[in-house]
Amino acid sequence: MEGIAAARASRSGESVRRLEGETNGEHGGEGRARDRRGVGHRRATSIGLAREAATVALLVRNADRGEQALRDVRARVPEAKLELLECDLASQESIRDASGRFLASHDRLDVLVNAAGVFVKEKELTVDGIERTFATNYLAYFLLTNELLPLLRESAPARVVNVSSKYGRTTLDFADLQKLQTPYSYLKSTPQTMLARVLFTQELAHRLDGSGVVANTLHPGLVAKTRLLNDTRGPFKLITDTFGSTPEMAADTVLWLATAPETATITGKMFSKRKEISTPGQGSDDAVRKRLWEESEKLTRMT
Repeated sequence: MEGIAAARASRSGESVRRLEGETNGEHGGEGRARDRRGVGHRRATSIGLAREAATVALLVRNADRGEQALRDVRARVPEAKLELLECDLASQESIRDASGRFLASHDRLDVLVNAAGVFVKEKELTVDGIERTFATNYLAYFLLTNELLPLLRESAPARVVNVSSKYGRTTLDFADLQKLQTPYSYLKSTPQTMLARVLFTQELAHRLDGSGVVANTLHPGLVAKTRLLNDTRGPFKLITDTFGSTPEMAADTVLWLATAPETATITGKMFSKRKEISTPGQGSDDAVRKRLWEESEKLTRMT
């Protein structure tokens, strides 16, 4: 499991220059966070933010592996300003604890990038009793963002960037949102979390309208040789390795939405290769996105 929660931030008492204090978090085991060519697209995002004079805080489950992540970034950006923040995005308690530690030590949050992701071969439940794919791929986005939202509002203008994916004809079934009542397949459980990310981004943008905080999502495309698929393998991994892009190409639109002046006021949109793309089916249904938000509040005990 790996991901990025990236933010432009400063420690209390420090001044913020352009992108200084941008905190970028990578979550998960080092073995899966690195692909065979050196970095995955999440690590490439960390490197890109560090190159913009950002302070980068990596979200990691394991401190030792986190230290290796720091070495990976510094190998490419020797002057990088980096931090570690331990967090298990499959645990709501851990997310709240990590958010609290971040809020206690930072007085700004200008950019938040969510990019956690798992492909789970067998059905598993988290410590919160939530199906692991749904918990990590979607609910972690929802909860982490909402925990940090007060600081984002205080730091406006600010940005939220949610990495998602094209979701095909996938729909959400609110009678079985986590697919606990159906035979498990990661090929069915994963796409619905991508749709959920899109809907969450749209509803977040709606709720933040006029606040100075914008929210957008993107499809990064396939990334060749990623170890994210090592547990599942099969035809999808073969297709990904054959036709996937480089990590740097996958990270390009993330960095563009997080840092470019021309994207500072765009909100509620989905992009691929820096171009806006449509969100068909339920991805354009206002009622569905509102209900998903309400159900997510219940699942994360926000209500």
